[in-house]
Amino acid sequence: MAASTLDAFLNTMTSATEPLRRDSTEIVRALTSAAIKMRNTINQGALGEAFAANRSTQNADGDRQRDLDVYADDVFLDAMRKAPVALYASEELENPIILDRDAKLALAIDPLDGSSNIDTNVSIGTIFSISPLIGLVDEQPLATFLQPGNRQITAGFFIYGPQLSLVVSFGSGTHIFVFSSRLGTFVEAYPSRMIPPRAVEFAINSANYRHWDEAVRLYVDDCLKGAEGPRERDFNMRWIASLVAESYRILIRGGVFLYPADGRRGYGSGRLRLVYEANPIAFLIEQAGGAATDTVSRILDLQPASLHQRTPLVFGASKEVARIGRYHTEPSFIAERSPLFGQRGLFRA
Repeated sequence: MAASTLDAFLNTMTSATEPLRRDSTEIVRALTSAAIKMRNTINQGALGEAFAANRSTQNADGDRQRDLDVYADDVFLDAMRKAPVALYASEELENPIILDRDAKLALAIDPLDGSSNIDTNVSIGTIFSISPLIGLVDEQPLATFLQPGNRQITAGFFIYGPQLSLVVSFGSGTHIFVFSSRLGTFVEAYPSRMIPPRAVEFAINSANYRHWDEAVRLYVDDCLKGAEGPRERDFNMRWIASLVAESYRILIRGGVFLYPADGRRGYGSGRLRLVYEANPIAFLIEQAGGAATDTVSRILDLQPASLHQRTPLVFGASKEVARIGRYHTEPSFIAERSPLFGQRGLFRA
């Protein structure tokens, strides 16, 4: 049986009795057109106009902002002006923008995830979340983006890597499409992904070991002890510093990702954004049978207090995410570790 194209898949998601679902598919179509344009620009690298200047400023939330960040935001914002989007909120903008007062959906987006990898030719991407409106567009545009993530109706991301891929969920499984240059369209490569509940691979930036709280240190220590330790199996460790790349790897081959809060200034509440990074990734991961938390609480149940709110994020294999939660909440669980393994790990004196 021939693989389904994205257009054919979106047609199956469209129903005359579900106008929000129909509109969300139109938004995804518009996003894919913008993503293809982004892919073409990124493929030019330092030879292209978007890379011509080496400006580095700060975005609305104080993070380093590159020229390609701004270019990406302009590309996706322009695409959404032609889609049924009432409100557009972005990592690069301080406040939401009103686009279509007659539309019923809002888009929250990280136009270019993994900006620190731009110059080094590592995979970067675009993360998006589509949610229904709350209240009147003109009177309270921010309210729509302060809903818990469980109100999302569609979420996804594009990854600009060796292949241009789209990971998307409409709330009935997580699907992966790869762009075919020969066909000029996206083709479904992995229908309805499922993440194995157990993990043998974890991703974390171990350079921050000294800043983590005790629960995270103990978890990593136990993994590093391998088959001879309390986990009784060997683990691989990964860190790409690109949320879309980490997410894609876990969706394809399993594992768990940790970006915890830590003791550094500005990291006490985590670093990833709840509304347009953690929420859409959590939606995709849960639809693939995984789990996503802030180390303890389910991400999709959190109530955002601001558009650019940060959060710790742990996601991936459901049993591994649950175990990490127990390291934080159940001291007796730590006691299950044999006294033989009571000493700390490789990074600690």
